[in-house]
Amino acid sequence: MSKSLIPGILAMAALVVASNILVQYLLGPWLTWGALTYPFAFLVTDLTNRLQGAAAARRVVIVGFVVGVICSLIGTQIMGEFGPLVTLRVALGSGTAFLCAQLTDVAVFNRLRAGSWWRAPLISTLVGATLDTMLFFTIAFSAGLSGIEPGNDVAWANELVPLLGVGPVLPLWISLGTADWLVKLALAAVALVPFRLIVGKLTTRLA
Repeated sequence: MSKSLIPGILAMAALVVASNILVQYLLGPWLTWGALTYPFAFLVTDLTNRLQGAAAARRVVIVGFVVGVICSLIGTQIMGEFGPLVTLRVALGSGTAFLCAQLTDVAVFNRLRAGSWWRAPLISTLVGATLDTMLFFTIAFSAGLSGIEPGNDVAWANELVPLLGVGPVLPLWISLGTADWLVKLALAAVALVPFRLIVGKLTTRLA
């Protein structure tokens, strides 16, 4: 593996590990602290894609996926108040969402890379983040997929509540997913700043 990939791999691994830990801690009624760290995985993928190409970005994504699987396996062995910290559905949802969303991000970024500097990172992150949220929360908490893990009671996530406390009455997991998605969208815009600065600095250094 090329030494040039090491910074991206280390950054991705650190974000995945940190997010898996921070997701255990609540940040208000709809979010966990992990919601503030995980979206920056898209920044790592996009920086790798811009600086080293799509193939390199996919390698970084695969490493992140493997690290995530290891974290999930460890989590299934740690017992919390209501059972394992990571259930089969959460592990499956997390891995599926990460891999599909990040690889989609790579593909979209690569298609848009010749346009304005902000289009590829912004649009690819928005598409990837939306897919990530939809896949994870549906697989992990939807009552319609209870057959994945019959012994896992997700009734709490399907309690009917107003959307984000103010909207139409929907299952709780939809509010959790919506809040998570909105944070991802906001951080996609914020991430444009370090993306621009890092790419500019490294491009100048290599020129």
